[in-house]
Amino acid sequence: MAKKEVKTDLWVYELLKKATIDLEPQGSTILEIDNALKTASKSKTKNVGFPEYVGVVKDFILVIENKADIAKHIKLDDKGLVSTTVKDTKNYAINGALFYAKHLAKNTSYKKIIAFGISGDEKKHRISPLYIDETEYYRELPDVESFISFNEQNIQEYYIREILKEETDKDKELSIILKDASDLHEDLRNYGNLKDIDKPLIVSGILLALREAEYKNFSLDDLTADEINTDGEKIFKAIESNLKRSKVAPEVKRDKIISQFSIIKDTQILNEMNQTLKKTPLKHFTQFLYDKIYKSIKYSNSSEDYLGRFYGEFMSYSGGDGQTLGIVLTPRHITDLFCDLVDIQANDIVLDPCAGTAGFLIASMHHMLKQTNDNNRQKNIKQKQLHGLELQPYMFTIATTNMILRGDGKSNLINEDFLKQDPFKLQLKEANIGMMNPPYSQGSKNNVDLYEISFIEHLLNSITEGGKVIVIVPQSTMTGKTKEEQSTKANILKHHTLEGVVTLNKDTFYGVGVMPCIAVFTAGEAHPKEKKSKFIDFRDDGYKVAPHIGLIETEQAKDKKAHLLDVWFDRIESETKFCIKTTIGADDEWLHSFYYFNDEIPMDEEFEKTIADYLTFEFAMIMQDREYLFEDNEDEA
Repeated sequence: MAKKEVKTDLWVYELLKKATIDLEPQGSTILEIDNALKTASKSKTKNVGFPEYVGVVKDFILVIENKADIAKHIKLDDKGLVSTTVKDTKNYAINGALFYAKHLAKNTSYKKIIAFGISGDEKKHRISPLYIDETEYYRELPDVESFISFNEQNIQEYYIREILKEETDKDKELSIILKDASDLHEDLRNYGNLKDIDKPLIVSGILLALREAEYKNFSLDDLTADEINTDGEKIFKAIESNLKRSKVAPEVKRDKIISQFSIIKDTQILNEMNQTLKKTPLKHFTQFLYDKIYKSIKYSNSSEDYLGRFYGEFMSYSGGDGQTLGIVLTPRHITDLFCDLVDIQANDIVLDPCAGTAGFLIASMHHMLKQTNDNNRQKNIKQKQLHGLELQPYMFTIATTNMILRGDGKSNLINEDFLKQDPFKLQLKEANIGMMNPPYSQGSKNNVDLYEISFIEHLLNSITEGGKVIVIVPQSTMTGKTKEEQSTKANILKHHTLEGVVTLNKDTFYGVGVMPCIAVFTAGEAHPKEKKSKFIDFRDDGYKVAPHIGLIETEQAKDKKAHLLDVWFDRIESETKFCIKTTIGADDEWLHSFYYFNDEIPMDEEFEKTIADYLTFEFAMIMQDREYLFEDNEDEA
């Protein structure tokens, strides 16, 4: 282990430790691997050779070769392949890693090897994996920032997605769920003639009724198309019973919810025998939801907002109705990221004043419940530590239903206009975490209160001093498009602290056309002039758009999220192209793109290429009789 590489080796060791991967330095206690390394000299003398780290995770060998100098990362031959000469194998990280991997593939019984060429240090580095099988064929894989994808928990998923290029069970499940949502939308339209706004109410109402089947108060067999005691009446009564059983209180809240579901019993076409189906549309929908959806929601332990996904699918067919209403439902990976960025704890109290389908509250609940096994603490989380407001009555109903289906019938959701609430009264809820995805593009000079930045200020004023507020908004919110918005930004800094802004993938809200970002604040503490806020470019987040599905997670997502959180919590340093720490002003655009400039010193090869390109351009212009472009045009004295 060369002295100049010790710093790199120690940094890599910490990365492995953080990913809970136990590799051995300079050899192996696994007899088969140890014997193979006895003839693994990179000089090809058949003497002993040792990679920096080697070991086994499940049925994979992981082998790592480091170099301190990032310029020594890889050397290609004249065919564009990784050079296998002795000199390059010794001097370059990827070349050395590939040599060891091929040797292990040839001299052990292991069929799957992942080699890593690593160069640089914590701040500026490259970590490049390669896959080698028993044929010694190698495949270069996308660079990573950590080893999170290669531990016991994740390596098989990485292998299926990134190496075999196949769908995991989770991917297949998502495809099925989205297809079911699409099919149900078609059935609701074809057999119910329902407006888009009513479709999620039918879905959520039936899901509540199905809960009563556990208490023998409701059954699919009860739905007989009776013209007097209609299927809708039976479902409606089951909804009423379940709301009471869930102890939704106060009563006025329960009345508001139940009134939204009257469409189920009052819509004639839903309760009539359909000659094509040979049953009422309501029975058809109920059977569909029981078979396809209800079981998935009931037994789900993830923070996936199933009703939110369904609602989003319905709205995607609605010709823009959702966007007209300013409704942009938050994807699951963002609701989870919110919890991670504010480091949510089991004793936190969360307020979402624009609750939508309650995605943030559900994610918070799951994250908080995981942190305690105490039954009383878990009961307290569900009953007293989750607060939400939602203005739209139908969204309020869906949010409440969603919380009930996740085991929380007492969540403190209210059907009110957040902007009309007194922030000092909201502070009495003692919420120390505020999460929000406010309505987009509703503000104007005639109604400045509806600007996204105004929602942010109102939420900051509603959270206890020292609490955290995290929001997802269009990037334009952070720039201050109008004088009114700039004034609000200045006022925010007088009373609150901007911790940082994370620029997100442009497809985060796929199909909506919003360029989003996440902003994190500390409430009730004026922004110090010397405070350095973080501005992060997280556009490359490991999510991509898949045809006919939408935004999906790739295998890089875990790695990229782990890197983001390490940088956010100052566990590692980062290049400025990813994160900039800087003092700010109210007139600044609070985005990474505003503060970033390329501070990297160009490599000799880059400098030489630039000069060569310029000389080529100059020669081309001279040949076209345009040498005047390069003449000195300064006026003579």
